[in-house]
Amino acid sequence: MQFNVEWLKKWVAVDLDAQALADKLTAAGLEVDDVRAVSGEFTDVVVAEIEDCRQHPNADKLKLCSVNDGSGEALQIVCGAPNARTGIRVPLARVGAQIGPDFKIKRAKLRGIESAGMLCSARELGLSDDHSGLMELPDDAPVGHALVEYLSLDDTVIEVDLTPNRADCLSIRGLARDVSASCDAQYTPLQIDPVPADNEAKFPIRLESPEDCPRYAGRIIRGINPTAKTPLWMAETLRRCGLRSISPTVDVTNYVLLELGQPMHAFDLDKLNGEIVVRRGRAGEKLVLLDESEVDLDTEVLAICDQDGPVAIAGIMGGMDSGVTDSTRDILFESAYFKPATIMGKARAYGMHTDASHRFERGVDPQGQVVAVERATALLLEIAGGDPGPLLLAEEPACIPRNQAVTLRPERLNAVVGCEIPKATVESILRRLGMDVEWAGDRWSVTAPSARFDIEIEEDLIEEIARIYGYDEIPEAPVSGELVPAASGHRVSLARLREALCSAGYQEAINYSFVDEGHLRAVHQDDHVLPLANPLSSDMDVLRTTLLPGLLTSLARNVRRQQPRVRLFETGVAFLQRETMNEVERLAGIATGNALPEQWGEPSRTLDFFDMKGDIERLFALRGDTCKPVFEPAELPWMHPGASAIIKLDGEAVGWCGSVHPLVAKSFEVKRSVFAFEIDLEKLLNREVPITKKISRFPSVRRDLAIQLPDHVSFAQVKNCITGCAGPLLEKIIVFDVYQGENLKKSYKSLAIGLIFNNVSSTLKDEDVDSVIETVVSGLEQHLDAQLRG
Repeated sequence: MQFNVEWLKKWVAVDLDAQALADKLTAAGLEVDDVRAVSGEFTDVVVAEIEDCRQHPNADKLKLCSVNDGSGEALQIVCGAPNARTGIRVPLARVGAQIGPDFKIKRAKLRGIESAGMLCSARELGLSDDHSGLMELPDDAPVGHALVEYLSLDDTVIEVDLTPNRADCLSIRGLARDVSASCDAQYTPLQIDPVPADNEAKFPIRLESPEDCPRYAGRIIRGINPTAKTPLWMAETLRRCGLRSISPTVDVTNYVLLELGQPMHAFDLDKLNGEIVVRRGRAGEKLVLLDESEVDLDTEVLAICDQDGPVAIAGIMGGMDSGVTDSTRDILFESAYFKPATIMGKARAYGMHTDASHRFERGVDPQGQVVAVERATALLLEIAGGDPGPLLLAEEPACIPRNQAVTLRPERLNAVVGCEIPKATVESILRRLGMDVEWAGDRWSVTAPSARFDIEIEEDLIEEIARIYGYDEIPEAPVSGELVPAASGHRVSLARLREALCSAGYQEAINYSFVDEGHLRAVHQDDHVLPLANPLSSDMDVLRTTLLPGLLTSLARNVRRQQPRVRLFETGVAFLQRETMNEVERLAGIATGNALPEQWGEPSRTLDFFDMKGDIERLFALRGDTCKPVFEPAELPWMHPGASAIIKLDGEAVGWCGSVHPLVAKSFEVKRSVFAFEIDLEKLLNREVPITKKISRFPSVRRDLAIQLPDHVSFAQVKNCITGCAGPLLEKIIVFDVYQGENLKKSYKSLAIGLIFNNVSSTLKDEDVDSVIETVVSGLEQHLDAQLRG
């Protein structure tokens, strides 16, 4: 929001210079981005009139002007501006004038003709970026008068960067109210009286979508003067607020936008047919906008229509065919309240951002439409005349939002702020902000004005009081409260998981949560997808349901850049749209290339399933010795058949791992073997509380077994069987050889297993271990069809 200080001071009696005012705004939570003068630096520039203008005798693009600067002596000035002509009044920099820090006006000869001064454009004076020609002043501008005084250029522009919740400050009225509260200055609101009707001109208004537009106000004004000019004071005010003057009708709507925060639109009444209908757009409808762009409408867009079809996009921009022109004499003013959620994102979807959409997306005062029409009517009648009709109003009261009373407790206020604020001070602050305040026994009941729809809960009121009271006024106090331990024995820190993966050679990747739906389809994870209403781009149109596409994309990018060995991991949220939106924290990893970095100590070997399985087991080992994951073979559509598994913990599936299907990898332009995993992060973070146990002082006993058993029997089954049969003396199981080949039954394999036994209370004897071995062998034979070899 950009405004000039002198306009603000007409609303609030604040005696501060521009910089002090900017500091006060920032301290109150309205961050100031820029403070600058309304014009550039110049001296001795006056209002002058071109009394005669003719062609330069020695140049086709120059003109020779006779200029009256009020001194009584005509000045001869050479000018190249295309709009230089007899009779106009323009700024003149006299000989000796200073324009900017380095340019001084001197007498000079241009193509052999002496020139005594310079006629100026707005850009040369730092008033705007317009350098198309001379800056034309009104016909009644006093010749010889200093331009600084005539345009009241002793003024400053302040630009405020507002947060989305402070839409009330997108107007001079809202800013003045806030400044009044923070500076404890007199607030003087504008008196806006209803304009009496001079005729009975009406135009039907129908709200077909009242939940999107519950209030629509308007007024017909007939017979305005199409040749009227916007007065200098209004054009200058608009310029200082960043808008250019266009025509009286358009300028009035823009002025009311800046003054009251209510966007308005003016239709050419002769171009409307039948009635105004506020409804959703329909498939196939098109509209040419005021910027001459053609847009397609649909049911997601709220449209302003007449009997022939759309004439404007609600809250964004009007249509070209119904807009006012230089010949328009009869107009219909529009002032409406649109639900912010209905307008939000629609302008961006069309590649636009307008002053109207900026305000409607954040929300306007739902009670401000009639006042805006009355103010615009009065201004236009003053400037261009005309006969106003009666106020037109269509509304659905049940759909118009209204602020509810919010309870504020003194003890809660003082506890949050950190000091005791007197009751009288609290009530004064709230009333200066325009709120209704009532003391109800031991608490306040506060109702915010309709423009402050951001006040919903007690904390909102506390924030308002704290910022107006002044953060600098709150005394410093030592931090108090109960400290919570940073680490818990029941949790594995996320940092520890990251360290473990980095130690295993992985690097952390950070990818967008927005992905291409085609990528999710490629990895067969496009169920439960939530599409974005306003995607940043076509390849970021949905929220991810898995972290795999982002990691595959990152891996492909590295492979294309000649990285032979890539290992990446990522922690992030997967979004699953079921009956409600589920956000699941995941840990995922991906790897390709050799198992070990290139070196002399070990021969190169391609990464395989068991390398990644080992990485996953090391992660689960951080949870405790008894929290062992089980890898069950599974056929997953995005994984290679026979080389993928479901990861289970205590019988519950918590993730998957294995080799990515070659067709999936190919769709991401990866033509090599890729292994990946994805695990629910919460399952990795929960752990057993570590418990110490006594270490045995006695020697351990090792017995080795060689068994043959069917190929389909996994080591996990063997381990579970041995553990169940061996009892508490078994300390460790080691597999040190796997054999498949000759001297074995068909479809059988041989495992060489080392069993280590120990006892914390005594030395084990051979007969103690022998009986355990007999039980283990018997159990293997009975449950797994295993046979002891040798």
